[in-house]
Amino acid sequence: MIAYAVRRLLIGIPVLIAASIFVFVIASLSGNPIDDMEARNPPVPLETRQLEAHRLGLDKPLHERYFSWLGNLILHGDFGQSTEKTLNIGDQLGDRLWVTLRLVFVAMLLAVLLAVVSGVLSAVKQYSKVDYGFTFVGFLALSIPSFWLALLLKEAGVAYNQSTGSQVFYTLGDQDYNHDSFDTWGKITDIAGHMVLPTISLTLITYAAWSRYQRSAMLEVLNSDYVRLARSKGLLRRQVMVRHALRTALIPLATITAVDIGGIFGGAVITETVFNWSGMGTYLLESVTRRDVNSLLGWLLVSGVVVILFNIVADLLYAVLDPRIRYE
Repeated sequence: MIAYAVRRLLIGIPVLIAASIFVFVIASLSGNPIDDMEARNPPVPLETRQLEAHRLGLDKPLHERYFSWLGNLILHGDFGQSTEKTLNIGDQLGDRLWVTLRLVFVAMLLAVLLAVVSGVLSAVKQYSKVDYGFTFVGFLALSIPSFWLALLLKEAGVAYNQSTGSQVFYTLGDQDYNHDSFDTWGKITDIAGHMVLPTISLTLITYAAWSRYQRSAMLEVLNSDYVRLARSKGLLRRQVMVRHALRTALIPLATITAVDIGGIFGGAVITETVFNWSGMGTYLLESVTRRDVNSLLGWLLVSGVVVILFNIVADLLYAVLDPRIRYE
C-alpha cells in the first residue's frame, strides 16, 4: 500500500508540471503587470518600469522565465517574486492554506456525515415521507447558487445581530486580528465563531450532490445477492446494514469526494470572497487582479498537491472499506 501511494505521488508530479505550464502561458499572455504602471497618471518613469520588469524577469523570453521559476522552486523552494514587493509568496501560501483547509476540512466532514445519514435513510425507507423529504432538501440545495446562499446566510447573520444587539454571528473575516489579547480558549472560540456561517454555506452546497450518490449506492447494495444471503443466514438487520451494506456503499462516496475536492476549493473561492476571508480563494482573486504570474503558479502548485493527496487517501480508503481490494 505504501508503494502504491508513492507511485501515485510520482505520477502526480508530471501532472502538476503540465498544469503549471498551461497556467503560466495563459497568465503570461493575458497581460503585463508593467502596463498598469504605464497607465497611471502621471505614468511611472521608464527607468522604474524597466527595473520592475527585470525584477520580475519579464525581460526574458517566456520559456526562460518558466524554467527559471521551476529551477528556483526545486532547488531552493523559492516561489519567485511577486508584483507586490513586500509580499513573500511562500509565507502567504502557508498562512492562507491553513485558513482555507480548516474551512474545507470541516465542511467536507459535515457534508459526508449528512450525506451518509440522509442517503442511507432514504435508501432504507425508499419512497417514504423520509425519502421524499431528503430528496426535496437535496434538490433544493443543488438548485441554489453558491454565492446567493453565502450572501443569504451573511445577511441573515447581520439581521440577527442587529435584532439582538449582540455579536452572535461573525459575518466578516476569518478571525479577529487582536489575538494577542486572547488566551488559547479565546482564540479557538474566535476562529470557530467565524467559521459557522461559511461552513454552513459550503457544507449545504457540497452535501446535496453527495447524498444522492449515497442513496443510489445504498439502494444498489441492498438489492445485491450477498446482502440477501446475509439476511437469509439470520444476521441482525443492523449488522447487515453496517458491516456489509454500508461499507460497500461508501466506496462510491469516497470516489466522488476525492473527485470533488477541486470543486470544493472553487466553492471556497466564492465563500471566502463573500465573508472576506484571507484564504486561498481571495489569494487567487488578488493574484489574477495583479496579473501576478508567480503567485498564480504558487496557488496552483499548493492546490494541486492538496487535490492529489486527497485522491490518494480516497484510493487507500477503498482497501479499508472493502477487504477484497488490495494494492500490490
